[in-house]
Amino acid sequence: MTMRCIAKMEIGAASTIAAASLVAASLITASFGVPSSWAQSVAPRYEVDATFPKPFPDRWVTGGFGGHCIDAQDHVLLLNRQDVLDGELNAGHLAPLMIELDPTGKVVHSWGDPNLIEGTVAGLRNGPTAFRLHTCLFDKDGNVWIASSPGGMIQKYTHDGSKLLQQIGRKGVFDTSDGTIKGAPLNSNAARFTSPASIHVDRQNGDIYVADGESRNGNSRVVVLDANGNFLRQWRIEGMDSVHCMEIANDGAVYVCNRYGDQIRLYDKMGNLKKTFDFPWKPVTMPADGKIKESGGATVAIALSRDAAQTFMFVINQNNSRIDIVERQTGKILSSLGEIGNLPGQFNQAHSVAVDSQNNLYVVENRGRRIHKFKPVSR
Repeated sequence: MTMRCIAKMEIGAASTIAAASLVAASLITASFGVPSSWAQSVAPRYEVDATFPKPFPDRWVTGGFGGHCIDAQDHVLLLNRQDVLDGELNAGHLAPLMIELDPTGKVVHSWGDPNLIEGTVAGLRNGPTAFRLHTCLFDKDGNVWIASSPGGMIQKYTHDGSKLLQQIGRKGVFDTSDGTIKGAPLNSNAARFTSPASIHVDRQNGDIYVADGESRNGNSRVVVLDANGNFLRQWRIEGMDSVHCMEIANDGAVYVCNRYGDQIRLYDKMGNLKKTFDFPWKPVTMPADGKIKESGGATVAIALSRDAAQTFMFVINQNNSRIDIVERQTGKILSSLGEIGNLPGQFNQAHSVAVDSQNNLYVVENRGRRIHKFKPVSR
């Protein structure tokens, strides 16, 4: 039996999602045209695809998903941190580090050599240890870039992961005073890192942009390298505890997430600050002492819509367990989707968001260890 629950979601309001015995679905309601005719100030409308993903094979047990990215065929690559809980492998097999899904949610490929990627650290959310895979990107040639945080390097693999094509930086060697993760961050004018959060490769000239600042005690910058990994320039990000994400629009606008500052900053590609968008939030239930505390941040990750103007930003707000739909030019929140929970369309620490060529929206969770797919629907 399949049931659909439809709920109206307005800015700052929690959605109402009902449980079904087997499948639940949620729908964000706002005025909407088909994706090709998206206009500013009119929020798109989505419903969760509860058939996605398909069951994983061979009784796979995953850890938290640190991130995900989408290739030219709308395949989704999941980054599995493998931080499984004690006893879980009594019931299954450890899932691979990289899991590729086709548009229907079926596993079509998996890969990952733990000897090549950044090493494990103490588990922060699920199991006792974790690979801290954090970000990936498919470039115009179909190769995939991978980075972990904390991490001293970024890597480029062939699409299927069978060959490591390029490595910038060194595994386990950090841009700090003593080369360890415990050293003081240096923000050096060099291709070295402490905590890569996001990667972008310029489709015109191959320049590589890295948001290096996910960890609170690490570097805090965007560093730009040429296609061979040589240092070109950097700009420091002042006043941020965590430079947790970066997204570059087709018009060259560089968006940087201030995770715990509830803010997105807009720069040009030379690092000149152009705008600042603040995203104040309120708890649904006010603490008894009246002191509001962050529970993950209101600007954790962002993705851009795929219409020609890239009209919308999709912003993960962990504090309120929702995705805010934002007008890109103004920073205005138009609507939101999701709420806390463990049903389809509900979130348990959403951590990464991405959009495919059909404007389907994909959200992965770290603590909840799931991927959600939301489909745009006509009015």
